[in-house]
Amino acid sequence: MQFSAQTSFDHKQPAATGVLLCNLGTPDAPTKQALRRYLKEFLWDPRVVEMPRWQWWLILNGIILNTRPAKSAAAYREVWGNDGSPLLSIGRKQEQKLQQSLNAQLGEHVHVELAMRYGNPSIEAGLNALREKNCRTIIVLPLYPQYSATTTASTFDAVSDVLKTWRRVPQLHLIDAYHDHPAYIDALTASVESFWQEHGRPDRLLMSFHGIPERYFKSGDPYPCHCRKTARLLREKLGLDEEHAHVPFQSRFGKEPWIQPYTDETLKAWGASGVESVDVICPGFAADCLETIEEIGAENRGYFLEAGGKQFRYIPALNDQDAHIKALTEVVITQLHGR
Repeated sequence: MQFSAQTSFDHKQPAATGVLLCNLGTPDAPTKQALRRYLKEFLWDPRVVEMPRWQWWLILNGIILNTRPAKSAAAYREVWGNDGSPLLSIGRKQEQKLQQSLNAQLGEHVHVELAMRYGNPSIEAGLNALREKNCRTIIVLPLYPQYSATTTASTFDAVSDVLKTWRRVPQLHLIDAYHDHPAYIDALTASVESFWQEHGRPDRLLMSFHGIPERYFKSGDPYPCHCRKTARLLREKLGLDEEHAHVPFQSRFGKEPWIQPYTDETLKAWGASGVESVDVICPGFAADCLETIEEIGAENRGYFLEAGGKQFRYIPALNDQDAHIKALTEVVITQLHGR
């Protein structure tokens, strides 16, 4: 094996602490070509699609990569800003604010690097940047509050693939979930309450999470349990009962059953049954992205209003809100110090 070199190596260089802040990823541009590259990397991950490789290769390369990139590129163009995709733009702000917060809390210089599981900046680039700063301790923080093999474990896979090429492996801390961390629940609660203070309360609150195939759950993935615990803790903090705060799952793909109930079907049923107003929050998304801005804010809004609903509002993700940065800071420090 060829081990990668540490170009700035110096035995006298003081050791530092690094945080690899990871999210799912984003294409480099809202174009068909960029989406094809991104989707190929994303959908070929065996953690994401568990299917015999030969069979999935035929479907992915023969059908999906010839049809989906153009449609996805059009959707990305709707949310793309001057500074790129929302996920990357918000991620850069989270990176900067988390580093400032950790430095203030720990009284030492901590290096934070943003990385994407798919696309750029890559996990390899982020880890290498921390290595060049002589980070002998690295905390890997996937921005997925609820653990799933499709997201969290896949991130750990990618980290391992990089580190096995290093001559000296750092002390590693892997944060697998923070779905019930009090500071995270407090941040969600404050976000909802602040939104309601400004806009008033709706008839119903929908807490929508990204879905996974049902068979993944039956095979041992705890993700739906984590989602439902997050939702229960948030509902209790808000003082709502189950009738007025509901948990569905969005973004299903393919023909096999996914975790139910489904977000789109729930909104259609509510609109048709006389529910006039609904607010939607997506607690599993640490930053707004295509799935929240376009899928929830536009597509699912349409389903509810077309079914008879009167008012649909999306409560933004925690993004770089101070309460969110505080929560992430506490998650990191708890992991680092074991308290």
